[in-house]
Amino acid sequence: MRLSVVAAAAVASRRLAASRLGGWPRAWWVGVCCLLLAMPSRASDGKTDSLLQVLDQTLARQATYDQQRLDRLAVLKSELRARQGDDAARFELALFICDEYQEFKYDSAFAYSLMLGQLARRLRSPEKLQVARTKLAHTLRSAGLFKDAFDTLKVINVRRLEPRYHAEFYEVYSIVCIELAEYDQDAYFKPLYKAQAYAYADSVSRNEPPGSYVHLKQLIFQARQLNDLRAGAAAYAGLLRLPLTPHQVAVNASSLAIIYQQAGYPEKAMELMTLAAINDIKSATKEGIALFNVSAYCYQHDDLARAYRYINAAKETAVFFRARQRLLEMSPIAALIDGQKITSVERQRQQARTYAWAIGGLAALVLGLAVVIYLQLRRLRSAGQLLAATNQRLHGNNEALQNLNTTQQQLNDQLRELNHNLNEANHIKEEYIGYYFSNASRYVNQLEALQGKLSTLLKTKQVATAQRVVEDIDIKAERLDLFKRFDTGFIRLFPSFVADFNALFPESDRVVLADDQLLTTELRIFALIRLGINDSEQISRILGYSIHTVYAYKTKVKNRSFVPNDVFEAKVLAI
Repeated sequence: MRLSVVAAAAVASRRLAASRLGGWPRAWWVGVCCLLLAMPSRASDGKTDSLLQVLDQTLARQATYDQQRLDRLAVLKSELRARQGDDAARFELALFICDEYQEFKYDSAFAYSLMLGQLARRLRSPEKLQVARTKLAHTLRSAGLFKDAFDTLKVINVRRLEPRYHAEFYEVYSIVCIELAEYDQDAYFKPLYKAQAYAYADSVSRNEPPGSYVHLKQLIFQARQLNDLRAGAAAYAGLLRLPLTPHQVAVNASSLAIIYQQAGYPEKAMELMTLAAINDIKSATKEGIALFNVSAYCYQHDDLARAYRYINAAKETAVFFRARQRLLEMSPIAALIDGQKITSVERQRQQARTYAWAIGGLAALVLGLAVVIYLQLRRLRSAGQLLAATNQRLHGNNEALQNLNTTQQQLNDQLRELNHNLNEANHIKEEYIGYYFSNASRYVNQLEALQGKLSTLLKTKQVATAQRVVEDIDIKAERLDLFKRFDTGFIRLFPSFVADFNALFPESDRVVLADDQLLTTELRIFALIRLGINDSEQISRILGYSIHTVYAYKTKVKNRSFVPNDVFEAKVLAI
């Protein structure tokens, strides 16, 4: 299968950007990394400070790097939409899109992983199905869903998996095991998980050509598990001779930094971790922990301003990606930094109060002098009164100005909230219009085909055959298919709808869905209400129920909720 010119251009632009390592010449990055490896065993603070300045500059341009990835995704998505009907081409394009989202945004990566599985089943290709499952496991691992990742990995048939994806399969298995070991911290299970991780990493390194990127990367991983600094540095030096993307630089610099940290070289480790954070930002990688580690380093070295800025940026990145385990890892140090920040602010407030008392004392002294001057210079009373009146007007003007500023701030906040709601409404509208036209087009095509078939049968007077064609139409199955498509489209628009809807009920009255079920009839009725269809008669026509049945469902659901009946639908609309 050949991709179109547009998709090929998108892939080529991505590879060109990768070859330039985020806009910086590759030779520059190689030089920096070589200098880091060649430095004395105890690096100075000056080198770290220089890299922190580069990190500050890179963080300031984070939106630009994110937009570059979004532009690549826009080109690939446009091509995917243009390839309707060509499932083989759509599979390859969805694979590119899934890779772009893999370390960028969990929700989208998960959605396209599922799309890959659907396309593979439609193509009836066991090989492609194994690829789709591998991508899904990679996505679940990145989000910290270790059990789900394990369950997905277990159903992958490696013999059916294309050889070029074996490395990714074993690497995901290895990373899941090592992260579980670090997460559990259990004396019994941790060694077992680490042994499994090492075994899978060894499978990757043994099946890849020596000197290749995957082989050298796994050597660094193994060196990290064995605390072998010499082996890790040697493998990293070999990597620098290869054309690396910014993300690859970040991953391996971070791994080598951990080895240096374990070996007792914190400054060298932090230089590599800062380099990893820079490349994470340049590659628009949201599933990373380098920036968090740099914030912890800054906190330990009393650089509170940087620590606070970096930890907030790291938390925003983890929230954007929905990396659950990263947020858990960040919580303790984030609490320390926030506490230190509050202490610093409180100290500044205390200083301000001290200055205020000093100024107040000075003001009292001035007032005393003014009284003496007033008693001695009565002839200047009129001038003093004029001055007092002028001061009063100034105070009044200042208070009025402060009130205006407060009002302006409130209006700005309201405007931002309105803009946010408008953007969300526009997004829902665009998604739902696409869903509507997709389903409408499908049913028009079916009607057109049925019309042609019946017309032919009637022209040839095959009335009995035409009658059988009509009888073969399974309205119930069509309606169930319509419900399934509606459920899928709605959950894509409102992924947290079921959880938010259940939050309106006591624990015992919440909706429990089957494994293969997206929405129940009750949920579907209130899903239509969330989309703005609040007329019970219209809902009954859409779902094929009587209006009394719809009323009965709505009443039954509202009575189970702890929310008053008259505000229940407003709560649903607010989801």
